[in-house]
Amino acid sequence: MKLTKLFGALAIAGFLATGAQAATKLSVAATPVPHAEILEHIKPTLAKEGIDLDVKVFTDYVQPNQQVFDKAIDTNFFQHKPYLDTFNKEQGTNLVSVGLVHVEPFGAYSKKLKKGDAIPDGAIVAIPNDPSNGGRALLLIEKQGLIKLKDPSNLLATAADVVENPKNLKFKELEAATLPRVLDDVTIALINANYALEAGLKPTEDALFIEDAESPYANLVATRPDKAESPEIKALIKALQTPDVKKFIEEKYKGAVVPAF
Repeated sequence: MKLTKLFGALAIAGFLATGAQAATKLSVAATPVPHAEILEHIKPTLAKEGIDLDVKVFTDYVQPNQQVFDKAIDTNFFQHKPYLDTFNKEQGTNLVSVGLVHVEPFGAYSKKLKKGDAIPDGAIVAIPNDPSNGGRALLLIEKQGLIKLKDPSNLLATAADVVENPKNLKFKELEAATLPRVLDDVTIALINANYALEAGLKPTEDALFIEDAESPYANLVATRPDKAESPEIKALIKALQTPDVKKFIEEKYKGAVVPAF
């Protein structure tokens, strides 16, 4: 009888072990704020569906795409479509968008000026050095009437496309992640909201000027074409685009991050 019970216990243990191993692992590359935080929020939801979400945090905009393309990571969540398109074109990759999640309004910050102050002549303006975010910064500056671009519809505009610059602004192109750290050295810096949040800045309060909710730069989930239709990727998108996540974004980020679904 004891032997029978032993075999029964072993069988149950084996069944439970098999069940535990049945969980599908899904790795996602993300920048820390807000992307990784949003992903951590939906981990329990996906766990109920048998998906073990492995969030891998990066602080740059290159490796998350490269590692997904190299099949080291399944998917990523950190970028907008103009950046993805530019990356694919420049790096020869073919990553695709599988769903939109939120907009991070892009803003201008300064330690030398206060909101409402006029931008002085000869101001040093730091902008991201990647084409899509650099163009995004210039379009926002143009919207303030500070410059005029050759083609206001060109999302990849560069400083060379500035045809009118009445204040003689001096543009300094730097890696996006470093921009919060140069605020002491420049007049203003145009900073992505995720990096602004990481630096303790409050976009809706601290930005001199900022994009409105109509920004076309919605952050998306990207993956390889062969993974786009997989059940786990579809489950990820479904979990991200829920009323619960919308509430989480609105309550946690208070306008610094805006749901895009």
